[in-house]
Amino acid sequence: MPTNVTKSHMAVAQNASGRSLNVPIYTIDSGIAGPNVYIQSSIHGSEVQGNVVIYHLIQALKQYPIYGSVTLVPNCNPVGTNIKAGEYTLGRFDPVNGTNWNRGYYYDEEDVINFADQVQATDTIEHIKTKFKAHTLEKIKAKSSRPWGLGLAQQLNLKLQAMASQADIVLDLHNGPVSSRHIYIPEFLAHQADKFSMPHVILIPNHFAGALDEASFCSWWTLQTLLKDRFGNDYDFNVEAYTLEMGSQEVIDFADGQQDAHTILAYLHAKGVIDQTQYQPEKMKRVGVYLSDYKTLFTDFGGMVEYVAKPGESLKQGDTLAKVLNIDDLDNEHGTHTISAPCDLIPILHFPSASVLSGTQLYKCFTNYFTITD
Repeated sequence: MPTNVTKSHMAVAQNASGRSLNVPIYTIDSGIAGPNVYIQSSIHGSEVQGNVVIYHLIQALKQYPIYGSVTLVPNCNPVGTNIKAGEYTLGRFDPVNGTNWNRGYYYDEEDVINFADQVQATDTIEHIKTKFKAHTLEKIKAKSSRPWGLGLAQQLNLKLQAMASQADIVLDLHNGPVSSRHIYIPEFLAHQADKFSMPHVILIPNHFAGALDEASFCSWWTLQTLLKDRFGNDYDFNVEAYTLEMGSQEVIDFADGQQDAHTILAYLHAKGVIDQTQYQPEKMKRVGVYLSDYKTLFTDFGGMVEYVAKPGESLKQGDTLAKVLNIDDLDNEHGTHTISAPCDLIPILHFPSASVLSGTQLYKCFTNYFTITD
């Protein structure tokens, strides 16, 4: 069967002139049964590498038979992308009310509990899954149409989540400020880490904290846990969701994007979406950390910073992380000082600017990390 690529557009916001802001939605399928995949990029406006990754994915996927379907939404937040202050994109928060663009998704644990109470022991996995997807979509639409309205970020999130909620695999493509490549994986899916060519893995609790990946997997994990407790059988709905951090924000790199796409294609091959064996995860050392040990180093100073430690390199306690220039003390021995690693760590990302205020999140680091694959 031929592989079809269809494109539609969805209005995600309206500006003050009354003009709609649209995003393209690309859907790729071959009419063959299989898992449904949803991939989006740039929910934070400055995190743009995911868009070139989606470009490479489309070029590759349209060549092969697709088992199931793949829906891709690049630049899913055009509002955030277009909010600029000089050289910087101020696209992390809704400028009207300050809401993080990635924290307005729907999840209601009580609703999952109520749904689980209606499931019968004789219901098949597929029956439950079909019914729960329809139920979730209905709840998202109800939330979207509440009579008192919603803030812009939540309006956008719910439109995107309506699509993601019907998928079996959800991949949300992000970037850090100045960052190595890393991935967020829920603890119950830790065994999937070797399906991705990602050197650094953050294992997050199986609970909702506001992001799209959590909104996508939490309901299913909660439901299968409730049903196992109730009926004593294992329930696996094969719904997975991950946040992939594709390097640093404010830049795209086509060559790196091709490698990033290869990472995703290898995962899609492992999940049966494509049968192209040339896509395999790299044999590499993968280092993991639990979210509670993913530490932020805040500054207690203001100054000009040289970031000596590069994202992804291992440091020992006492090694130099950064050097600071103190403008008021250039004429004496206090003109510079050094920030040392408080413990053995791996810096994963750092603040993008050399100009730093006190209280800034200077570095985010793996501590108490461990080897997942060697």
